[in-house]
Amino acid sequence: MKKEAILYDKMGKSLNCKVCERRCLISDGKRGFCDMRESFDGKLFTLNYAAASSVAIDPIEKKPLFHFYPGSTVLSLGSIGCNFRCKHCQNWNISQAALEDISLREILPEDAVKLAKEYKCKSIAWTYNEPTMWLEYTIDSAKLAKKEGLKTVYVTNGYMTKESLGMIGPHLDAANVDLKGMSEQFYKELCDAKMQPVLDNIKRIYDKKIHLEITNLMIPGYNDSEKNIKALVNFMVEEIGVEVPLHFTRFFPYYKLKNIPPTAVADLEKAHKIATDAGMKYVYIGNVPSGTGENTYCYSCGELLVERNGYQIMVDDLKKEKKCPSCGTGIDIVTE
Repeated sequence: MKKEAILYDKMGKSLNCKVCERRCLISDGKRGFCDMRESFDGKLFTLNYAAASSVAIDPIEKKPLFHFYPGSTVLSLGSIGCNFRCKHCQNWNISQAALEDISLREILPEDAVKLAKEYKCKSIAWTYNEPTMWLEYTIDSAKLAKKEGLKTVYVTNGYMTKESLGMIGPHLDAANVDLKGMSEQFYKELCDAKMQPVLDNIKRIYDKKIHLEITNLMIPGYNDSEKNIKALVNFMVEEIGVEVPLHFTRFFPYYKLKNIPPTAVADLEKAHKIATDAGMKYVYIGNVPSGTGENTYCYSCGELLVERNGYQIMVDDLKKEKKCPSCGTGIDIVTE
């Protein structure tokens, strides 16, 4: 659905889109980098309003969010388009798709809320592709969701502008930000983007008291060095907070990086140790079958608090008390 966009200015004969940090200058009849915003007759239009490519009922842990209503379900919605060009993208078939080349389903904001309630979901997540690519839709949907008692989630690359975060932020309950690497070179070579805006937005999300979790996909030879891991952990400890859950995730060959081997489990375990030794309270290892890296333990005494076997979640006691039943330490978790 075509709809006039928000957050743009006129600059001479072009329009300056202010939704993401690319801040595209779009001339009449042209589209921005994301291919989802088009200039026409002096106005900027979003082309994918309410256009869904992907709809699913997921466990909230799949986002991944481990400390936000654990064990609950979420209505996951994705559209098309992205402001990155990641060579390792797991959803490239929608993030890099053109409107003309993919079948889309119209799900208006009121329809999304109805679906979430019908399937007894606790929340709605905008995910699969970058959610700021349909900013107007997510804002409208989030406002309705909040009125109906639903929680709201962004799964994002963190490349939105301060202005767009300021607009969605008041209606957002949680965000998982994919912090892809800790160097400008990595972001340029693998994502065609810049790192600093992502770091700035992570800090803004944290300061707005939106529940925050960070994911880092460790890619062999690109961002898995000890130097990179320590830089990421230092950023978390010194500029964010040790209570923010950190997910180190295993890479598998995909898209344009099919020649790269999977991440060694030993390297993920090393990253986990670096983070916990630095004081991070909740560190997880993802994409490793039958491991214990996704369990939640008390950071004080080591008691097992949340056991995750795939998406089978055992969390009942922690939901009630939000503290370790063994030593009484308070646990940073969002529950009823």
